[in-house]
Amino acid sequence: MAYTPKLTYKGKPLVRCGNEIYYGSLSDPYVIFMQVLTTRKDEQGNEVADKLHVMLMSTDATKALPERVEKQSSKTGLYTALEIGTMWLERALQEAAAKKN
Repeated sequence: MAYTPKLTYKGKPLVRCGNEIYYGSLSDPYVIFMQVLTTRKDEQGNEVADKLHVMLMSTDATKALPERVEKQSSKTGLYTALEIGTMWLERALQEAAAKKN
C-alpha cells in the first residue's frame, strides 16, 4: 500500500518530526529540510515556529551530507520559509528534469 501523507502543501508532502520539517518527496532528486530554531506563542497561546533554517537538499545517498546541501537560508515565519523553499524546490526539480531529457 502506497504512503499517503496526512499533510501536503501545494501538492507535495509536508512532514514534521519535532523541530524538523521535510517538504517534498524523497523519490524526487531534491527536498526541502527546515529546522525550527525558535518558537513563539500566537494569539491563542499555541506555540508556532518563528525562526527557521531552510535548506534545499539532494536526496542522492551517495553524496556526503554536507555535499547534499545546495542552498540554505534563515527565515522568520513558517509561511515565508515554505514559500522560499517551494520556489527553490520547483526550480531545482525543473532543472533536474531538463538535465535528464
